[in-house]
Amino acid sequence: MTDRTDIFAGDDPFEIARRWLAEATETELNDPNAMALSTVDADGLPNVRMVLLKDITDDAFWFYTNYDSVKGQELQGAGKAAIVLHWKSLRRQLRVRGTVTRDDGPEADAYYASRSLKSRLGAWASKQSRPLSSRTALMAEVAKMTARHGTNPPRPPFWGGFRINPVEIEFWADGAFRLHDRFVWRREDPDKAWEITRLNP
Repeated sequence: MTDRTDIFAGDDPFEIARRWLAEATETELNDPNAMALSTVDADGLPNVRMVLLKDITDDAFWFYTNYDSVKGQELQGAGKAAIVLHWKSLRRQLRVRGTVTRDDGPEADAYYASRSLKSRLGAWASKQSRPLSSRTALMAEVAKMTARHGTNPPRPPFWGGFRINPVEIEFWADGAFRLHDRFVWRREDPDKAWEITRLNP
């Protein structure tokens, strides 16, 4: 596509996404990897919340959470999700839709081990998305988990990674007079070639 130049240039959407994230890391004040994650429940009712993107590999976007949380259950139930990263400093956004797979293998173990001790213990203590009587009760649970697991807690069996394998990736950049630039990469499934289309703003 002849006019896909500058920030949109490249033959690999994952490489473009990594480049945009690296640029955002230099310009965003807080959490350049913050993304809105959209799921649906069993009735098809949408749900969205902010989570942190942890990696962009050559075929997927990765994040980590509690498998028993609402988002964890919805991700596993539907097997599909969408994310958007919006960088105000760059006036850009990245949208992704695709299939979701759970990953609780070595990558999840390594990421869990890299987190601070308090975050690792917090993952054990929090029954994410379920009712909580008070913050005091939560801190008591943290203390109990600290006593049980010490300074090297293993990764909880209910906590780990999800990977989104995209069937659609859209790159959006702000344009004068709201004449934005949008390029969408689409494929029927992860084994097929990408088709690239410029979209109207």
